[in-house]
Amino acid sequence: MGGNENQTFAEVVRGRKSIRGYLDKPVPRELIEEVLALAMRSPTSMNTQPWHFHVITGEPLDRIRKGNTERILAGEPDSREFRRGEPFAGVHRERQIEVAKQLFAEMGIARDDKDARQDWVLRGFRQFDAPVCVIVTYDRELGTSDDTAFDCGAATTALVNAAWSKGLGCVINSQGIMQSPVVRKHAGIPDDQVIMKAVAMGWPDPEFPANRVYSNRKPLEEAARFVGFE
Repeated sequence: MGGNENQTFAEVVRGRKSIRGYLDKPVPRELIEEVLALAMRSPTSMNTQPWHFHVITGEPLDRIRKGNTERILAGEPDSREFRRGEPFAGVHRERQIEVAKQLFAEMGIARDDKDARQDWVLRGFRQFDAPVCVIVTYDRELGTSDDTAFDCGAATTALVNAAWSKGLGCVINSQGIMQSPVVRKHAGIPDDQVIMKAVAMGWPDPEFPANRVYSNRKPLEEAARFVGFE
């Protein structure tokens, strides 16, 4: 990561202006509470409301960043708790590559620049250097229901939209929770909850190149079918 032994992890990150996507500006707790209250009005199967939001900032978040980064660089295997499928293939893989090319182009990261590419990947494990991270978990006793994952996804999308309406920027990600023992320890997450996703949150930096990327979407006629409208 660079820096010296007297610097905190946060100071090292703040010093790397070229890779920060957020302004060095705190997000008030009252604003986050307002955003979460809006998000919790999202649809939920039979009102089960399986979600929990662990809002982390300051030193605890720095410890998560540090632990995630150290473990991934040491080759620790993925310990993500929420189920994951097989690697993307076909058109889904093509879309993944397409947005990566857009981001690398904006950031000026060359194909053969391994250091810059690794640093880009590590941003996810550092919660994208955001001042706030929201860890989304759900009640373990509801884990066998597909409705639970759907409900948490709906609430997370509502969270991002509510934050956006207040001028905040968010990144929904899995890298930030792949080293789950680190996250569970420093976020104080109870054992009766499953860690599902992380949402990096902060005031977006308009000068950060990647923030200008507008990812492509497949055309409506490919995604939607209309029946009975003739």
